[in-house]
Amino acid sequence: MYSITKRIFDILSAIIVLVLLIPVFVILSIWILLDSKGGVFYSQIRVGKNGKLFKLHKFRSMRQNAEASGQLTIGNDNRVTKSGKFIRKTKLDEFPQLINIIKGEMSIVGPRPEVPRYVDLYTPDQRRVLSVKPGLTDLASLEFISEQEILGKSNNPEKVYIEEIMPKKLELNLRYIDTMNFWLDIKLIFNTIRKIV
Repeated sequence: MYSITKRIFDILSAIIVLVLLIPVFVILSIWILLDSKGGVFYSQIRVGKNGKLFKLHKFRSMRQNAEASGQLTIGNDNRVTKSGKFIRKTKLDEFPQLINIIKGEMSIVGPRPEVPRYVDLYTPDQRRVLSVKPGLTDLASLEFISEQEILGKSNNPEKVYIEEIMPKKLELNLRYIDTMNFWLDIKLIFNTIRKIV
């Protein structure tokens, strides 16, 4: 019953938010295009439920070909555009993932989807996070909302991410999976909105 309720909630919520925010998305799209060369959207391969790969969509917040110099965003990353700084701070860059949610690749709440190179480092127990659909927000997103700043203070950001941040995130993700229910999802959604606002 929970899985059916979750799916219905995901679809209805995603459609309502997309319709309501169309004017905001149009303004953001124009700003992104005027701010730097490249398209409005950025897509990246992520690992979904049962290890299935999918294209995750975001509003573009970095300069073209930024990924060539690394997949982690660190501190005051000079690859981030002026419009990108705003949409990252407000989390507006994540809203195109509502399309991923409507398509059934993601859920509103669930472990944030990771890139394949980091998923390859998961232990067998950590791979349990792949037993559910990835989400737009989760316990780890709230705990590490300032992850970019944390990594910016390190001399070896990727090492810190792999050895310190990623294991803690996965621990929180597994805790969610072991206790997931509709009311927990609602609580996480409201906590996310409160953190952003």
